[in-house]
Amino acid sequence: MSPDEVEILLVEDNPDDVELAIHALRRENLANRIEIARDGEEALDFLFCRGRYNNRSFQSPPRLVLLDLKLPKVDGLEVLKEIKGDPRTKAIPVVILTSSREEQDLVNGYKLGGNAYIQKPVDFAQFRETVKQLGLFWLVVNQPPPVAAFQAG
Repeated sequence: MSPDEVEILLVEDNPDDVELAIHALRRENLANRIEIARDGEEALDFLFCRGRYNNRSFQSPPRLVLLDLKLPKVDGLEVLKEIKGDPRTKAIPVVILTSSREEQDLVNGYKLGGNAYIQKPVDFAQFRETVKQLGLFWLVVNQPPPVAAFQAG
């Protein structure tokens, strides 16, 4: 793994959820490189290598995006739409991890190409376990596409 390879992009504005997710992933040794984006605009800048992330390369996309829906600046569904609408980022798995109980968010999340939709458990222990299981599946069990898939468009 190259030093600039990010295993997970966690797009989350709630500091408590960020801390719990990082703790769960690191405790299980599932991810060493976790990038945090605290709003949708920052997530898009990171993924599309612009703004303060213009030194990044599309050659090393994150292996997984954990995406909240209710975000400042650019909401999660718009972030998802842009990720899945661009051939350079379309193959990145995006798991929606949200507190939203709105059926329309669920439907739109899948229509826009989300790979999974998970409602955040309110219980801390359950939240940690959910993030651990997500990490195990997407980073250990799941076979990611080769980096060449991102260049093919």
